[in-house]
Amino acid sequence: MRALSVAATGMSAQQTQVDVIANNIANVNTTGFKRSRAEFTDLLYQTDRVAGVPTRGGNSVVPEGTSVGLGVRTVAVRSLHMQGSLIKTANRFDIAINGQGWFQVAGSDGETFYSRSGAFSPDANGQLVTLDGLALQPAITVPQGATEVMVSDTGQVSVRVGNATELTPVGQLTLAYFPNNAGLAPMGQNMFRETPASGTPTVGVPGDPSIGTLKQGYLEGSNVDPVKEITELIASQRAYEMNSKVIQAADDMYGTVSKGLR
Repeated sequence: MRALSVAATGMSAQQTQVDVIANNIANVNTTGFKRSRAEFTDLLYQTDRVAGVPTRGGNSVVPEGTSVGLGVRTVAVRSLHMQGSLIKTANRFDIAINGQGWFQVAGSDGETFYSRSGAFSPDANGQLVTLDGLALQPAITVPQGATEVMVSDTGQVSVRVGNATELTPVGQLTLAYFPNNAGLAPMGQNMFRETPASGTPTVGVPGDPSIGTLKQGYLEGSNVDPVKEITELIASQRAYEMNSKVIQAADDMYGTVSKGLR
C-alpha cells in the first residue's frame, strides 16, 4: 500500500506551504518585501500497464494505461516581485521605486547587493547609507549645511546649502534591472544577491520604462495581501488535515488486515 508514503509527501509539502505563508505574514509591514509562493510538482508514477500497448488479440491497442502517482514535492519557493503600494513618510531621505528597478548597495566585503528598500540616512560624513550602514551606490554625499535635499523622479540629487537661491547637483542615482527578478537570492535585511538564474543586471537612469521612476518622501510597502494569505493558510491547513486522514485510513486498513490474519 503506497498511501502512507504518498500522504506523507503531501503533509511535507503543505508544511512548506505553511512556512512560506508564515514568513509572508510576518513581513506584512516590511519595507520593500516581496511575498513568496511555494510551487509543487508531482513525483514519478508507478505504471502497471502502459497506454497504447497491443491488446491480447493484437488487432487493437489499450486505450488507457494504469499509472499510480507516488506523491508530491516542493520544486521552488518563488518570490513574486509585484509592485508594492507607496507609503508617504515625508522624510526627505526616503525614496521609493515605482517600477522594476533595484537600488545598488555596497556590502562590507565589496560585493554589490540589491534592495527595494529606500529608507536611507546620511552617515557621519553625509554619505547616504541603509539603516544597516551599507553605502548606497553610486555614492551620494549630502554636504554639511544643506537645508534642502531634492531627488527628482529621474534620480537627480540636488541640495540647497544655507540660503543659496540655486540648487546644487550632488549626484545621480541609478537603478539596476534584472532579466529574471525571481532568480535573485534573498540575503535578509531587505537585500538580494545576483545569481546565474537572475541574469546580469543592466544599470540605467530612472525614467526608463523598464527600470521605473523614483518618488522622494515615500517608501514602498510590502506586497503581501493579508486576506489572501489567510485564505491560502486555511486551504493549506485543510490539505494537511486531508493527508493526515489518508494516513489514518491506511493505518486502519493495515489494522483490519493484521486482525484478519490472526
